Amino acid sequence: MSVGVGTLMVFSYINTRVLEQFDATLQDRHTQVVVGLSATTDDPETLRQLVFDPAYSTPYSGRYWQVTDRTGAIYTSASLFDETIAEPPRGNDETIIWNTSGPDSEAIRGVYQKITFEDGTEWGVTVAESRSELINERSAAQRYLLPVFGLVGLIGVASSLLLMSAIVGPLRKLRADVAHRWDRGDELTPEGYPEEVSPLVEDLNKLLHRNREIVSGSRRQAADLAHALKTPTAILRNELAELADAGAHTEPAEEALTRIDAQLSRSLARMRASNTGELTHSRTDLTNSVERLSRLFSVMAEREGKTLVSNCEAGLQVRMDPQDIEEVIGNLLDNALKWSRTTLQITARRCDSGIELCVEDDGPGIPDGAREEVLRSGSRLDTSVKGTGLGLSISVDLLNAYGGSLELRTSKRLGGLAAEVKIKA
Repeated sequence: MSVGVGTLMVFSYINTRVLEQFDATLQDRHTQVVVGLSATTDDPETLRQLVFDPAYSTPYSGRYWQVTDRTGAIYTSASLFDETIAEPPRGNDETIIWNTSGPDSEAIRGVYQKITFEDGTEWGVTVAESRSELINERSAAQRYLLPVFGLVGLIGVASSLLLMSAIVGPLRKLRADVAHRWDRGDELTPEGYPEEVSPLVEDLNKLLHRNREIVSGSRRQAADLAHALKTPTAILRNELAELADAGAHTEPAEEALTRIDAQLSRSLARMRASNTGELTHSRTDLTNSVERLSRLFSVMAEREGKTLVSNCEAGLQVRMDPQDIEEVIGNLLDNALKWSRTTLQITARRCDSGIELCVEDDGPGIPDGAREEVLRSGSRLDTSVKGTGLGLSISVDLLNAYGGSLELRTSKRLGGLAAEVKIKA
């Protein structure tokens, strides 16, 4: 924009300078005619021989002179042939420069002045030239200067881009470093940035450190609260068990306590998730977690006459806190164990979007229309099996905090429910 405005201003200046030079040349020629006329006032016809210029001798050449005496007699250059130039209204003796029409309505620019010589004679002297010469001179100047200003403009744009790159480059690098090191927990190095950006890097380091402290503190508080609540609920459960042994009807109270326990677990899981998400730099060995939980649930499955099949790739890692991912896997395996008839299976492998973990069973499954409701509210479709129905919704909350997802579908291998988890690697 600035280059374009600058070019227009320079072109305007050039046009003005060309016009001034054109007028100065006209005035010089006017002076030549006046000098010639001063020597021929007694015989103006001889002025043609004194003012020598081939253009004055060529008819309609575009360069003309004309003198008029006090009586109105007109003497012209041969280039005017049989034409004359209309003089401007006569005023004082000042020089007049004006645009007018010449032979065949040619656009010309002229210089006129009323001259009085020492012998008392008074003359109106006009010198004119075609304005096409002025236009040609302007076009030539612009033609020569346009590539120059084009090159200057390109250099200016390139310089601006380089300058912007030099300014924005460190900020882009800082943004990328913050995005990656926020996850990894590394400190930003102020020495790796320009001096002007270093204070910002130091402030970001403090902010990252402070946020990690807040996240860690919140998660510790959630863990402490969970531990503090487990003891009273365990005491209540034992009391109910003793009352049940004594013959009291405690099933409604036990079910209510189970619901309270589940809701507390869900709330605490949400609290952990809301204080984790993309802020954590934890990386969990998923292979180890799957194998460990598979061994635990295999023992539980054998007690019920069922079989757990585990198929997990080696070296899998996910960007989740170990406690959170293991709670997700535990909830899915617990759900599959409750509803399976004879077999449940867990599979973990790499995929294009990260890690895919799938828990399947050969149970009755969940109808298509009810799957979304189960994930959202944790509602129970069948109350004949003990449980709260909140395991899946808790898993969804935890996975969402880390950018993961949980999808329910029908298992192609076993025919029951398949819970498919996708997590960032």
